[in-house]
Amino acid sequence: MTKKILILHTGGTISMSEDATGKIKPNAQNPLAELPLDSQGQIQLVTEEIFNLPSPHITPAHMLRLSQRLRQAAAEGFDGAVVTHGTDTLEETALFLDLTLTSTMPVVVTGAMRSSNEIGSDGLYNFRTAIMVASANASVGKGVVVVMNDEIHSARYVTKTHTTNVATFRTPTFGPIGIVSEGHVNYMQTINPQPHLPIEKVITEVYLIKAYAGMTGTLFQALNQPTTRGIVIEALGAGNLPPQTLAALQALVHQNIPLVLVSRCFNGIAEPVYDYQGGGVNLAQMGIIFCRGLNGPKARIKLLVGLSAGLQGSALKKYLNS
Repeated sequence: MTKKILILHTGGTISMSEDATGKIKPNAQNPLAELPLDSQGQIQLVTEEIFNLPSPHITPAHMLRLSQRLRQAAAEGFDGAVVTHGTDTLEETALFLDLTLTSTMPVVVTGAMRSSNEIGSDGLYNFRTAIMVASANASVGKGVVVVMNDEIHSARYVTKTHTTNVATFRTPTFGPIGIVSEGHVNYMQTINPQPHLPIEKVITEVYLIKAYAGMTGTLFQALNQPTTRGIVIEALGAGNLPPQTLAALQALVHQNIPLVLVSRCFNGIAEPVYDYQGGGVNLAQMGIIFCRGLNGPKARIKLLVGLSAGLQGSALKKYLNS
């Protein structure tokens, strides 16, 4: 049976080329857009260039547009979809899609660390592998995944770990959920289901702050504005903050601005373990929400989606901890 796969190109290194000076720049035409791939008639590819943007230019509004197109594709009967994307914000787009798509249709996000004409370019290989994963029966119901370097990662936990290495995408603590080997798609783990919110608009003014030794409340005071909708804090260790931040944090809580806490550590999860001034127990008692397992950028995306769906209070807390 022929599988119908939607390809959505958004730009990024996978669509760029190296010029004579060694600088990498966007092309007027995505080199993958008209690329013929031999699928022995088993896969029908429908290609759309929805954006042609470097990934630092991608905003939640672009992510929402992608989500809406993918929802439409599922309704149109597509068997799967591949999104090509720049790697700098790929993990955020992938999570946004995972949180807002309700269909079991496989959606694969991929990219490249080397542009299309560099020696050892990985774009075409990752693209071909992503199509293979998107068309595999085993991928149905797995949620949005990121496929690069022969590994399949859940959108929920994968992150970019190296500025230039082709093996940059990793899943701290848990590892990949599958691999692609000798033309076969193999899943070795499953991810627990999470709520999906098919939002139709995205809010703005959701911020991310990273904690550091000697931090005071200055940054939090600056964000205590009527326009601020929510703040994610990458806290120290298991979820602790310097005591000099507490007064400013309490003022934000009094303004009913959701404060979400994750750890700045590469591995592990944030938990209210330490019972001292500024410790996690103290912060949880103040009303700060602990978001377990996500890094700062991903927690910000999840908070943004939850707020855009109108969640607040205990419903928002439950959603962030799901």
